Amino acid sequence: MDREGRVESTGARGEAIVAAWLERRGIRVVARNWRAGRGEIDLVVRDGRTVAFVEVKTRRLGPGGRPADAVDRRKRRHLVAAAGAWIAGHPGTGGEFRFDVAEVVVAPGGRPLVEHWPDAFRADEA
Repeated sequence: MDREGRVESTGARGEAIVAAWLERRGIRVVARNWRAGRGEIDLVVRDGRTVAFVEVKTRRLGPGGRPADAVDRRKRRHLVAAAGAWIAGHPGTGGEFRFDVAEVVVAPGGRPLVEHWPDAFRADEA
């Protein structure tokens, strides 16, 4: 459950896990679930002078591919468009920008496993 007593979705739980995981590594979370039109950025973080737009995918352990495999070309294009809107709305942010992907795999009764790929793709590859 979240702080307001609502049942937290798997995606929201994964985003919270990744946010805490990044913060323990000195990466500051600037925004969560930032929306621009149809696009959403799960996490906007600052890693030194770099602003990273992080797509988080969470799955329960089971058959199928890795959660990060769901970040396909269409998803990358939406993320790049939303990042452009974020940058336009935050002038003077400066520094560098990158696109990260993070995944959380949750085993039944087990500890969530986090993988993080900084600079997972470039805007011109979307």
